Amino acid sequence: MHELWFWLVAVMVAIYVVMDGFDFGAGILHLVVAKTNEERREVLGAIGPFWDGNEVWLLAGGGSLFLAFPKVLAAGFSGFYLALWLVVWCLMLRGISIEFRSHVQDGLWRHFWDGTFAISSVLLPVLLGAALGNVLRGVPLDGSGYFEMALWTNFRSGAQPGILDWYTVLIGVFALATVTAHGALFLAWKTGSAVHERAKGLATRLWLLVLVLWILASFATFLVNPGILQRLRQAPLGWLAVIIFLAGLGLVFTGLQRERFLLAFLGSGAFILGLLAASAACVYPVMLKSTLGPQFDLTAVNASVGGHGLRTGLVWWLIGFPIAIGYVAFLFRFHRGKVKAATEGEGY
Repeated sequence: MHELWFWLVAVMVAIYVVMDGFDFGAGILHLVVAKTNEERREVLGAIGPFWDGNEVWLLAGGGSLFLAFPKVLAAGFSGFYLALWLVVWCLMLRGISIEFRSHVQDGLWRHFWDGTFAISSVLLPVLLGAALGNVLRGVPLDGSGYFEMALWTNFRSGAQPGILDWYTVLIGVFALATVTAHGALFLAWKTGSAVHERAKGLATRLWLLVLVLWILASFATFLVNPGILQRLRQAPLGWLAVIIFLAGLGLVFTGLQRERFLLAFLGSGAFILGLLAASAACVYPVMLKSTLGPQFDLTAVNASVGGHGLRTGLVWWLIGFPIAIGYVAFLFRFHRGKVKAATEGEGY
């Protein structure tokens, strides 16, 4: 049962990255692809029906982690307190920026919130990517089940690293590039006119950058955690995930070449899902690796709750998850087609 819940938590987190990733990317790019107020309203209109619902997947993933592996959640929240505080503030500022920027028809007001939206959208994937890097590299978890980390020290990996070092920064930059490219495909699919053309022009270059960073990040991961490569050889689900993200990468470039941007966007989602699934398969059963020794690792076995709690939670998960998926499908179906900027005083 603990193995099943490990994968359920991984699935919830991966869906969050795919779903909120495209509106992070739209936020990062909106100052570049949208030059006028009307064009920026078009970008906001494209993500408007989705962005707040996408963040529910983060709550669902966190709730699932709390239900099944509370020790991991407790250790992570205490050790990454400062970083998580920054994540929460960035999430709040993104929402406030989207909602407030059109409340006052003043150029200075709108430029301020547009800048806030862009900065918070940039910081979030960097911070979340660095968090993934910490999980893959390891943290100084001791026998008490807790750890403390500075935001950065000397930027070197070791027994007592900072949250940010050369490796976690690389993973953060890779995450930033990936969600930016993901967002570019979404905007190329959902928008028209000048925004569409600019997003289309950026998408190919961004995905070439993602390809280069993916190769660098993969080699760096094998360097800081050599055991990952050994686990990949023994993990059938890991190889399936590798096939999924390589196929997704192929669909991205095929869709771009043929200007079939929905196909490219779906391929982008498959790339992110497959990459995260492969990462999960390579670290299982470890959920929080200790740099001080494997005896201090928090795993899906020693950090899970009892069988009764896992079985009860599974019943509710099987009820709630299909409803959530159905709602997402309904949203995309209902808001299909190209988006148009709302008129002043209506919507975003």
